Amino acid sequence: MLKPNALKNGDTVGIITPSSPAPVLFKERYRRGLTQLEKMGFKIIEGSCSKEIQAYRSSSIRARAEEINELIYNDDVKAIISTIGGLNSNSLLPYIDYEYLKSSPKVVMGYSDVTALLLGIYAKTGLTTFYGPAIVPSFGEFPEMLPKGKEYFEDIVKLKKRAPFSLEVPLEWTEERLDWNSQIRGKEMSKNEGWITLREGNATGRLIGGNLNTMSGFMGSEFFPILKGAIFFIEDSSKDMAIQERSLSMLKVAGVFDEIAGLIIGKHEHFNDLGSPFSLNELIIEIIGDTNIPILSNVDIGHTFPSHVFPIGIEVNLDATKGTIMFLEDGVYE
Repeated sequence: MLKPNALKNGDTVGIITPSSPAPVLFKERYRRGLTQLEKMGFKIIEGSCSKEIQAYRSSSIRARAEEINELIYNDDVKAIISTIGGLNSNSLLPYIDYEYLKSSPKVVMGYSDVTALLLGIYAKTGLTTFYGPAIVPSFGEFPEMLPKGKEYFEDIVKLKKRAPFSLEVPLEWTEERLDWNSQIRGKEMSKNEGWITLREGNATGRLIGGNLNTMSGFMGSEFFPILKGAIFFIEDSSKDMAIQERSLSMLKVAGVFDEIAGLIIGKHEHFNDLGSPFSLNELIIEIIGDTNIPILSNVDIGHTFPSHVFPIGIEVNLDATKGTIMFLEDGVYE
């Protein structure tokens, strides 16, 4: 297992746009995100696709892959962070220079569609990657990054908190959606109803996971990690009950629930239950059936804010009986 070094003030962060052209579509928010990173002590190198737009994507498949490789080859770059997600990061998986990244590990971070890159890199190199904030939605929040989001980021990649430690349940959270180009106020926060035990139990394993919808684009390939014994986490955004039944059943028929040691389910941003006479949590239990694994739901990871940073590949303990998640090792080297 490989780990990158912890980030420190003065380090250079490379910015990639592997799918949606958010820097072009949301220029002010993008610039605010870069400024936030600079305030946190980092230098910035913008990737070659940050000013490109081709309808739904920033640039061609090869150009987006080359953007990543250019930053991988740059030994001054200590971290690579995505501007946002999208739908097509899986297109880049065959073209990344995994061998060079193994020889020169860096922090690689993003969420949502960037799941494809994070899991692909982990599968091919064994390098810990980081399911965490992206430039436009997270660092670029108005009027500034949420304090807890900043804290969770620095706890993990700047090593301000050392393992072992249990993750806190944030007191407040939000899924409010405002127009990024006309936003004039901060998002309204709601009281956090807490994490929900769906099935009691205690398990320890490697933390692996990401955005459920994205996984359908590369599951079963050489770029998808082995899940045997893992603490598997999934989250999603703006889906409905029918789509969730399909996606969760994909995991079921692929044998995932028979392999993993435990399951963490993130808060689902803007979920549509389609008027179903059952809840999403009830659907999860219906699909999983009698498989006896601990399951903790409604966890603050993914598209809602603030969200914890999950280092993919570290050993964690999931105690669904107590409703706790403990990181047993750091995601970076000191």
